Amino acid sequence: MTKSDDTVKSGGTVISDDAVRVETTVDTEEGARNVARSVVEHQVAACAQVSGPITSFYRWEGQVQNDPEWIVVIKTTSDRLDALTSRILDVHPYDVPEIVAVPVVGGNPAYLDWVREETRAGGTA
Repeated sequence: MTKSDDTVKSGGTVISDDAVRVETTVDTEEGARNVARSVVEHQVAACAQVSGPITSFYRWEGQVQNDPEWIVVIKTTSDRLDALTSRILDVHPYDVPEIVAVPVVGGNPAYLDWVREETRAGGTA
């Protein structure tokens, strides 16, 4: 079962027109878990994984910094991206959090359907 706008390739892989993968980083594991839990609880994301620690290098206030961070990878749909961004901004501890969205161009049709269902009120979980 695929959304009517999707195209199924050979082998059953689907080219998606609406799934999105979003990444953000947080300075503590607890903070990353809080972001992940909040976006799923508010149904603006189907799932989120926390990984880390990683080491991030970046320029902030004129200085090159490097700090340990935890990355949160979030799956949602393009029409929920604004709500997801708003939720992340509400719970994120940074002044200017990284929120980067990348379109998902393909994947397992059943998984992509699940992402759509879980980002709507009354999801299956």
